[in-house]
Amino acid sequence: MVKLVDTDPIAEARARVALRYRRARPMHKGAPTIGHAAAKFARKSLPEPGAGLARLKAQWRDIVGEDIAKYCAPEKLTGKKTERTLTLRVIPQAAPLVQHRGEEIRQRVRTAVGGVVARLKLVQGPLPGAPEPKRDRLVRRALTAEEMSALERAVAEIQSPQLREATIALGKAMISARKAV
Repeated sequence: MVKLVDTDPIAEARARVALRYRRARPMHKGAPTIGHAAAKFARKSLPEPGAGLARLKAQWRDIVGEDIAKYCAPEKLTGKKTERTLTLRVIPQAAPLVQHRGEEIRQRVRTAVGGVVARLKLVQGPLPGAPEPKRDRLVRRALTAEEMSALERAVAEIQSPQLREATIALGKAMISARKAV
């Protein structure tokens, strides 16, 4: 027979109050959820975590569409899978357009690569692999006496000598410039 020990009633009341406000833990963990079990099997077929940028570069035109892909290209994908930052190289003239369509780009990239793309970072510059734009070279020639006199007659009514000289210099530059062949 077990003999019961007399306990202090105050200590026993404190123990009851403490047990009332604490959560009980289950004895066993229970069966795993279906989502957990499915993720365990699907992990093998999902792409590697570091393969996101390579996949983006390879399929960029298919992911964002031809109209956006001709203006920008993915450069970097940083951060954890829950909050990634996608850095895009954008040609300067199209930066406002790409920024305006940023939400659409984020959603398409999130669907293609997985994870959450929290931000887009735009870096302006030429696209990788794009040829440098040709710049026309201008060749200056000397003005003829007729061209010079016509230019001086055109600015004769200007009162300010500084403005007159600046206008003549501009006229000389415009008339004497021609494209090199």
